[in-house]
Formats: sequence, structure tokens, C-alpha cells
Amino acid sequence: QVHVVESGGGLVQAGGSLRLSCAASGLTFSAYVMGWFRQAPGKEREFVAAIGWKNASTYADAVKGRFTISRDNAKNTVYLQMNSLKPEDTAVYYCAAAFKSRVVTTSNEYDYWGQGTQVTVSS
Repeated sequence: QVHVVESGGGLVQAGGSLRLSCAASGLTFSAYVMGWFRQAPGKEREFVAAIGWKNASTYADAVKGRFTISRDNAKNTVYLQMNSLKPEDTAVYYCAAAFKSRVVTTSNEYDYWGQGTQVTVSS
């Protein structure tokens, strides 16, 4: 059984930083593309960042230059370092795994999802 568990969310002031972690089990982690999505109140879930098994990565324009995705295959964990946070980054952040040979950015291409972790950025 596959489990995907996010951690590291919280409340931070604008301009601050947070690092999210996502631990996955029950799958061959290194074979999966790992992605982060977010959903703000009243809005649809949107892509944030993704990283492939060869560490190729891609980012949404809204976070490019501020967020960094990385993975540690030995720990079955993917990270999202979030710097220069803005109030508009406030959302529930979800981690997801996709069994794909290329980095993918649409939610329906992901196979497994975590329950999410809340990130709140105060102004």
C-alpha cells in the first residue's frame, strides 16, 4: 500500500521561508516523478513544482526563482524549499507521485496523493 505524507507546513510572515517534506512508501520511489501542488480557498488545485528521477525539474511561473524542489531517493523523500514567501502562496500544499518517464505538471497524471499540509503566509 502506497503512503504519501507531507510535513513542514505552518504560519510564516511574508518574506520568510519554509521547507516542506514529503515521504513516500510502498513504491519504488526513485522510479516516480514527484510533484507539489497547492490549493487556495475557493480556487482550483494548481501545479507548483515537479522533479523527475534524474533530478530534472520544472516550476510554475508564480514560484520560479523562489521555490526549489529536490529529492533524496535514499530517504524516499522530496522537499520543497520555499523562500520569499508571499501572502498569495497561502494554500494547502499537496505532494503527489506519478509513474512517468518524463516530468509532468497536470494533476490527473499523478497516481498517488498525500493529505496536504497548510501553509499560511501573513502580510
